[in-house]
This record gives sequence, C-alpha cells and structure tokens, in this order.
Amino acid sequence: MNLNCLIVDDEPLARNLLTEYVKKVPYLTLVKVCTGPVEAIEALRNHSIDLMFLDIQMPELTGISLLKTLQKKPLVILTTAYSEYALQNYELDVVDYLLKPITLERFLRAVDKANLRFRKAAAPEVTAQHAEPVSRFVFVKDGTKLVKINWDDILYVEGLKDYVTIHTRQQKVVSLQRLKTLEESLPADQFIRIHNSFIVSIKAIDSVHRDKVQIGQAMLPISDSYRKEFKDLIERNNI
Repeated sequence: MNLNCLIVDDEPLARNLLTEYVKKVPYLTLVKVCTGPVEAIEALRNHSIDLMFLDIQMPELTGISLLKTLQKKPLVILTTAYSEYALQNYELDVVDYLLKPITLERFLRAVDKANLRFRKAAAPEVTAQHAEPVSRFVFVKDGTKLVKINWDDILYVEGLKDYVTIHTRQQKVVSLQRLKTLEESLPADQFIRIHNSFIVSIKAIDSVHRDKVQIGQAMLPISDSYRKEFKDLIERNNI
C-alpha cells in the first residue's frame, strides 16, 4: 500500500530536492507539488493525500497556520531552514521535522516513521482473516541505491560508529546510519539487542552459550548490560 504524497514549498530548489527523494522510495507516490498554502488547500480537497511535506516559512500563510486550519489532516513532515520551530512539531502531532538542507538519509528516516504510523492506523480496518503485519521490510541506503531488506531475511545487524552492516541470508548490506536508528525501525518481537554493537534476529539464533549467541558460523557476544533482558526472552520463548 503506497502513501500518496503532497509537497508544499515556495522554494524551487527545495521542491525539486523533495521530488527527487520521493521518487527514490518505492512506497511513496507523488500526487502533486504545490508552491504555497492556498494551492495546497485546493490539492487536499481534490486528492486523497496520506503524507504531506510542508514548509513552515511561506508567504500568505505559514505551514503551521495551514495545519491549524485543517480539520482532517494527513500525516505531516515539516520542513524548514529555521531550527527554532523544532519544538512545535510535538504540539502539532506531526510525524517528523526536517531541517534544511535535508539529506537523503534523514529523509528516509522520516518517511519510514510515516510509513509505520500509516500502516498501524490502517491495521484495524483489516479483517482478522486477511490481517498482515504492519510492515515486513525496511529500506536502507547502500551507497547510491536503496535496498529493500525483508525482516525475515535478517540474521543479525552489526554496528560500527556511524555505519551498520546488515547480515542477511543472501548478502551483507552496509549502510550509513547508527545502530540505534535502525533498531527503532525493527519489530521488538522479532529482534533483540545483545550488545552495543549487535542486534540479532530471535528466530535466527542457533544456540546460546554462556556469553555468546551463535548464528550460523558467527559467534556474537552478549554484553552485561543486555544479558538480563536476553535471558528473560530465552525463558519466555524456550529458545
């Protein structure tokens, strides 16, 4: 299920950059690009919009003022060059706040949060007979491309400073992001942190040693800070 997107920004360069980013994400569909709030209001009336990228500083009406006029709001990611607006995103219940210039990595993190929220909201409408997980995959940036990785294929994730290496059944994918950031996008009932540098797939575990976890040929350390949580999980699941 794709998210229909609307871009609202009075700056041509910002509009072009967001358009380029949206087209890189397979689950986003760009419906319209607007140069101001009045045009955006019309677009919201005439189209089904799931996610709006909204600039704050615009002539006629600010993005925040526009949001306050809407009775039915799509998911919103605010974009601005001014950091002083950051705290207002909590009051407005927006998905995220992007500070210009916006990097692709930061953009991907924001839209992943939007995608998760969108699918969670839609989940109650799915009947139990046809119910599916909120999402079964994650997109990560690998060099100049986006790689779709199914959760079921992930064996473990290794973090080193600002990079993560995702070890799957088929390949290794290296991505520029912190381990904590990726951890937040993974389902907690399928993955567990066992070390500052390692997250493992619970079902991929072959054996548990005193202070290590074996997955295939890899022996991964369990650190003291994560040992109790991991031990409790083992007891609950009879691993």
